[in-house]
Amino acid sequence: MTTVTEDRPRSGLDLVRMLIAAGGSQRGIGKTMRFRGTAAERGAVTLEGHPDEDFYNPLGTVHGGYAATMLDAALALAVQSTLPLDSGYSTIDLKVTYLRPMTAGSAPVIAEGRTLHEGRRVVACEGRLTDREGRLCAHATATYMVLPRGE
Repeated sequence: MTTVTEDRPRSGLDLVRMLIAAGGSQRGIGKTMRFRGTAAERGAVTLEGHPDEDFYNPLGTVHGGYAATMLDAALALAVQSTLPLDSGYSTIDLKVTYLRPMTAGSAPVIAEGRTLHEGRRVVACEGRLTDREGRLCAHATATYMVLPRGE
């Protein structure tokens, strides 16, 4: 992994790596839902999450929204890692397939997002969410619209 030696990011990948090195943002969804970045390469990002009973649904398992949010974050950061600093992105669609329930004992859970196709305006991605034993809990596919600065 290349390290960033300047205070300012030069690319989307630099920005993602700086966020990971800082332990995430001081505020935002990662802090709220207790997940953080652990690795980033161009087109691939890994997050680690720690869901507990605060995220349970009435059935006594981690709410599916936790998995969906963590996967969307990993996928979106994978997209960010491919873009110039002056571009943004927005989720067009996100499809999550839930394969195994999670509980507090599943933590840490790992979300891996990677790009599959990087077009000028649309990026397609896929992601996997695994539990502490490496078992697949959820799989996601998503597309993102690239937004050049000013749009």
